[in-house]
Amino acid sequence: MRFEDVRDVELDWRGSLMPPAASQEGDQPVRWHRWFARVETTLAWVLLVVPTLLSALTDQTNAHRITTVLIAAGAAVWLALTTFVLSPKLRDHPVASAAAFAGVVAFGSVLQSRDAYFIIFMVYGFFAAMRMKPMPVAVLGVGITSLLINTMTLGGPIHALSVSPGIWGTVVVVQTAAIGGGGALFAAVGRQNQERKRMLDQLTAAEAENRGLQRQLLTQAREAGVLDERQRLSQEIHDTLAQGFTGIITQLEAAAQARDDPAEWERHLASATQLARENLTAARRSVAALHPEPLETATLPEALAEVARLWSERTGVPAEFSATGTAVPLHPELEATLLRITQEALSNVARHAQAGRAGITLSYMGDEVTLDARDDGVGFDPAQPPAPPSPEGGHGLPGMRRRAERLAGTLHVESEPGGGTAISVRLPAVPAATLDPTEGAS
Repeated sequence: MRFEDVRDVELDWRGSLMPPAASQEGDQPVRWHRWFARVETTLAWVLLVVPTLLSALTDQTNAHRITTVLIAAGAAVWLALTTFVLSPKLRDHPVASAAAFAGVVAFGSVLQSRDAYFIIFMVYGFFAAMRMKPMPVAVLGVGITSLLINTMTLGGPIHALSVSPGIWGTVVVVQTAAIGGGGALFAAVGRQNQERKRMLDQLTAAEAENRGLQRQLLTQAREAGVLDERQRLSQEIHDTLAQGFTGIITQLEAAAQARDDPAEWERHLASATQLARENLTAARRSVAALHPEPLETATLPEALAEVARLWSERTGVPAEFSATGTAVPLHPELEATLLRITQEALSNVARHAQAGRAGITLSYMGDEVTLDARDDGVGFDPAQPPAPPSPEGGHGLPGMRRRAERLAGTLHVESEPGGGTAISVRLPAVPAATLDPTEGAS
């Protein structure tokens, strides 16, 4: 809902919404408002028919009875025009609602002056008054109805006020304040409910838009990640596999030229075999790096705990893992990124930190998830990172930062020579529910 639409919405004194029909074509009225309108319309006819029947059964002259019934019939025609013939849009127009109120109190006053039973019909005047706009006009209508309903059986308002102005003035003021105040309170509650509904609608729309942006962000991150992995694999193939195959070919060619020297032939053949085994190991390592296997059978905290445990066994450096907050399934791209950053951070500790201890903390903080990696090693100057990407395929701090930024996250480094290193990664906690059905099949 736009703010321009909200500005055009008006509230009547019952707190009901009155959307302009011309600008709200096709909109369905609020359910409880439709129900209230039906009850109000039905009540108007009941309040007219009941006193008419009671009046017709009283001991009156035929002429008086027929005249009263004819006036009641005129009131019925007026109700039909204002409740059935007029469209809801026209019925709620300020001029039309004021005219409807004037007709009700005019017929009601005449009928009440003829028979006290019609004080019942005059009650409908309060409902007709509360439909008028703006608020001061509605209050005035309530006051007029109160004055007439209390004085018509006493000779009219002029006579009643001239005889006992204090009594009837107080009655009218109190009654007007009570009915008008109740209507104003009801209207205020209605406005609050509508404002709350508008805000909820805006939040729902913003949430839907946010989910769409998250999906778009993750799609872009996946595409960037694919490009980054291609570049990494291209560099790794060039640096390891291609060079390895070149060495194998060189050794085999040398072995072919050394056929007459068995010892030399065997040496070149053994070198070629060793190079082939090393290339096979490198190829398997590259394939394994394409997908985070620990996440296939475990949650993210379990996978990170296992990564820390295996790293500690391999390096001999104690590594502690802890998780805080309520763990929730995150989008696979997020979990894979956090796993890769953890692996790279621990790899950096093993290569550069000369640390005695390391720690990994995963924190779920509602809309964000953070990963903190720390060690008590030699540290470094953050303005001068310690080493370029390693031959084993690591990307160091720049690679970790790129991974975080692809997912609209940040990476912060704190370190100083001799003071250890702390790396903090902060990412939006996109839930797994934002995964498109088509993504699950990829």
